[in-house]
Amino acid sequence: MKKFFTQIFQDESGNFSSKRLIGIISGLSLCVALFINLFTEHPVEPSLVNAVAALAFGALGLASIDKIFKKGGNQE
Repeated sequence: MKKFFTQIFQDESGNFSSKRLIGIISGLSLCVALFINLFTEHPVEPSLVNAVAALAFGALGLASIDKIFKKGGNQE
């Protein structure tokens, strides 16, 4: 289980990926904010929810783009 969680935050070469960490934390906080919106009379501000959603999508999107367009080691 520990190996699974460490692999979530690593890129394809095994290095720590801050974009994945920020994306996952943003996604989790977005889920918490939307859950709070369901059950409280004072919902979380919509602009804050949109900003966190954009941060999560951007960070995870950049991590995916890095994986797709990764530079090769010996290109000439």
